[in-house]
Amino acid sequence: MLMAREEYRDDNSPHQLWNARGSLVPHGVCHCLLLQEGKHLALIDSGIGLLDVRSPVERLGQQLIDMAGFQFNEADTAVRRIEAAGFSPGDVRHIILTHGDPDHTGGLADFPGAQIHVSEEELAQVASGHWRYVPTHFAHSPDWRTHGPSTRQWFGLEARPVEIGFSSEVLLIPLSGHTLGHCGVAVQQKDRWLLHVGDAYYLRAELTMDDHPVSLIATQRAEVDTKRRASLEQVRRLVRDHGDEVDVVGYHDITELPEAE
Repeated sequence: MLMAREEYRDDNSPHQLWNARGSLVPHGVCHCLLLQEGKHLALIDSGIGLLDVRSPVERLGQQLIDMAGFQFNEADTAVRRIEAAGFSPGDVRHIILTHGDPDHTGGLADFPGAQIHVSEEELAQVASGHWRYVPTHFAHSPDWRTHGPSTRQWFGLEARPVEIGFSSEVLLIPLSGHTLGHCGVAVQQKDRWLLHVGDAYYLRAELTMDDHPVSLIATQRAEVDTKRRASLEQVRRLVRDHGDEVDVVGYHDITELPEAE
């Protein structure tokens, strides 16, 4: 059985955001989802990593740190949270990326033996030297596994199977717009699914509010905002029409996954 063992709150988050009540919260979080089947572990996104904490300016640059508002706390990195939960980081054999922004990729170097799964389109953008990605996060030569277009459908959306050796399915679900290759990650759990939507929304309130204050931030940080909005509508549709089969969680909303806080 594939288990969502822990949803890691990472207080190394880059964002100031508004909560569902429209009030400014002091920071966002980074929900890196650890999957467990027996002794085998896989991670969805990797957050800010140890090297970022120890050499932030060298890794990220002062301009990005100031702009994003990164905070650095070694205890809140994914690798330290995994160790604190009693697991060995070496057992993380796979990392599935929603996309390649620096608050999602800093921890990749903390798991050098892991295969890194990402959409074909996203890796092409990373390799192109696009300004939004941080080259130092990939300097350790990650073991990339790319996933291209698929005919598989999942609740009306394209689904790209990710083979990680678990008995339950893991799928990349293209939700383009925030970046060109941005994907959600769907995880089968018995007769239900969990969809980690990455940055398809910043706050869950966006699922019901078109004019939420955070929408301006989402628009500014989107690679193609029309696609981002279309992807958000697909997430809304899933929640509205398939809420009895699919649970949805985002990457940055501090009010989500309270049991992990």
